Amino acid sequence: MSRPYVLARPVAGQSIYDRRMHVLGPTDPLPRRPVRRVAVAGPAGSGKSTLARTLCERMGVPYVEFEPFFHGPGWTVRETWQSDVLRFLDGDVWAIEWQGEQVREQMTARLDVLVWLDHPRALATTRVIVRTLERRVGRGSKIAGDNVEGPLHTFFTDPQHIVKIAWRYHPIMRARVRKVIDENRHPDLVVVRLRGQRQVDQWLRGPFDQSTV
Repeated sequence: MSRPYVLARPVAGQSIYDRRMHVLGPTDPLPRRPVRRVAVAGPAGSGKSTLARTLCERMGVPYVEFEPFFHGPGWTVRETWQSDVLRFLDGDVWAIEWQGEQVREQMTARLDVLVWLDHPRALATTRVIVRTLERRVGRGSKIAGDNVEGPLHTFFTDPQHIVKIAWRYHPIMRARVRKVIDENRHPDLVVVRLRGQRQVDQWLRGPFDQSTV
């Protein structure tokens, strides 16, 4: 039976940062200051890129999106993407999306904080639908690797359409983060679980801002 994932609360003789028992919530203070290396986990539509960009702005470093590391023109996979990501992760201060199966473990080993955007499945999928409508009206807008998303009707013909992937991927991402917590292979890693935009905003205004001063 899997154990529950509850927000951290202090009990007698136990630190609230004991991730063998808990993950932190939106109001729990961060034990490490300043926070220098952050990854944002979540399915499509959870706001990973938006939050990573915001974190970079508050830490005073340029934001580098993960997707252009991976995708080249014509949706090809760039041959050097893994080495490029690892070179980026050697930097002192950054925030980025927790992506890339082949580099995720190396990324996790370098982290101070893993922010888990565990939004309800319906909310994340709705965000993907809205974003897709915005991007795919007409000819579509350019995204990673200078690529262009296809027209709206591909939702009915493409089994790998982003909206369908977002719905299927939600429980997969949740399981991956829970595995990191359960295995506890990185005892210094802080995991922060946020559900809904209100908690994201609350964490940014509170624990995160306090960790940067």
